[in-house]
Amino acid sequence: MTTWSDEAIGRLHTAFADAGDPQRREPMTAYMKHHFAFLGIPAPLRERLTRDALKPLGRPSPDDALAAAYACWAQSEREWQYVGCELLRKVERQLAPEALGPLEQLITTKSWWDTVDDLAGHPVCSIVRQQPAARAVMDRWLASENMWLTRTAILHQLHAGADTDAEWLFAACTARATETEFFIRKAIGWALRSYARQGPTQADAVRAFLAEQGPRLSGLSQREALKRVRH
Repeated sequence: MTTWSDEAIGRLHTAFADAGDPQRREPMTAYMKHHFAFLGIPAPLRERLTRDALKPLGRPSPDDALAAAYACWAQSEREWQYVGCELLRKVERQLAPEALGPLEQLITTKSWWDTVDDLAGHPVCSIVRQQPAARAVMDRWLASENMWLTRTAILHQLHAGADTDAEWLFAACTARATETEFFIRKAIGWALRSYARQGPTQADAVRAFLAEQGPRLSGLSQREALKRVRH
């Protein structure tokens, strides 16, 4: 029996078959530091082709989307992983905390900032906002030796808005304040900046936190935390 995922991947292979632009492949690959091959399909075209190909299948269930995302991760070209992220966005509000296990596999496979940040800011964020007990998983990821899980934990509240757990955020940034890894230092600054932009009270809280941490926080984290914050 053909599953939603099987049908979706087949349709996408057909849709993408002649859509790649050879002249775009090398610049796209170079932008991602040559970690991944690309078909050479620009994002607007990829999104349109995906939408048109999958429209006849109807909306996927959370299990369908997760299965299709896994199948997308198994493909060689990076555009496929972007499609997997887009499918998970469609069902992020329906994902149960148990989905964090499969999402961990995606975060730690073919890892780079592009897919990791999308997964952090959307399905992971949505799960933890709706099920605060799932933050225990964020605690584990924060302490992980895998930098992409750590980055995900730090960034998972980027789109949480008023639901941001500021106490957790500051504790997480404190726990990894002396981190030497660029991608984690950057994430700390970005997460703090996202919170500071919510309003004057939040901006003052971030400034107080930076003053308290002092040189424990890298210059990169400190600069990013208040970048274009006007409060």
